[in-house]
Amino acid sequence: MLQASLLYAFIISLEIILSNYYNRKVYNWYEVFTTAYLSLLNAALDLFIRGFYLFVLVFCYQFHFFTISQLWLYWITLFLLLDFHFYWLHRLEHFCRIFWAVHITHHSSESLNATVGFRSSVFQPLYRFVFFIPIALIGFEPIHILLVYSLTQFWSLFIHTEFIGRLGWMEKIFVTPSHHRVHHASNLRYLDKNMGLVLIIWDRLFGTFQTELLDCEYEPIKYGLTKPLRSQMPVYVLFHEWADIWKDINRKDIAPKQKIGYLLGRPGWSHDGSRLTSDQLRKKLSQTSFKSTLLPEFSKKL
Repeated sequence: MLQASLLYAFIISLEIILSNYYNRKVYNWYEVFTTAYLSLLNAALDLFIRGFYLFVLVFCYQFHFFTISQLWLYWITLFLLLDFHFYWLHRLEHFCRIFWAVHITHHSSESLNATVGFRSSVFQPLYRFVFFIPIALIGFEPIHILLVYSLTQFWSLFIHTEFIGRLGWMEKIFVTPSHHRVHHASNLRYLDKNMGLVLIIWDRLFGTFQTELLDCEYEPIKYGLTKPLRSQMPVYVLFHEWADIWKDINRKDIAPKQKIGYLLGRPGWSHDGSRLTSDQLRKKLSQTSFKSTLLPEFSKKL
């Protein structure tokens, strides 16, 4: 734990030095404060319920139906399963609005730096462990699941940065800073892309991959949400999307089925087409002759 804390401190300090040296404004100190607040809330909640979800995983593990005797194969398979698990959990958080309301806090920073890796989806521990259950049932010990999952989170500190460019052959296998800059971008072409944590192969296999385009090929990356937040106050950052969902499902002019759509549909979905999802916006854009300079106007409609 101490070694990890020292590593985090070193990387963040190095990035601060570089940002000052190159006169690049990659740190907004009010956002850093909000990030710290959200991270502490997430850690407290995770610690509070850890006994419960560990009990659930141990209970499920006793019914496991498979055993891997070779140690190296056991750990490699566990890593692959957990990275695969992260991809689908992350995809759910982008493609289902009620989960997006949890995950949106991670995307609410308008700058990208090493601290954003700590900008937690605060309520994620309440449901994340459910995705671990199939892995325990396969035959992996719960404590090993939590250990490897924690270790893979170290990768997120490495990929939340603007100071590392493309990394050659690694771009084809691993999630790199270039890939993750795309993920945090609010530009229309980049929305809901590159969901992986360590391996980029899942995005390539399941159609969510997008390479980072150079500025000369496309407009510069803009970080944050498609609709900028009115405030970086921690409570507002944490609950603003829940408040918007509440307004939508309490509309008097919609049917119960449409209320469910506002809960479980894609972010941006609307019953009357007044708002559009990222895929609908991209489809609409492809049917027009607008130039790429108009892309920000489309993205604001989300």
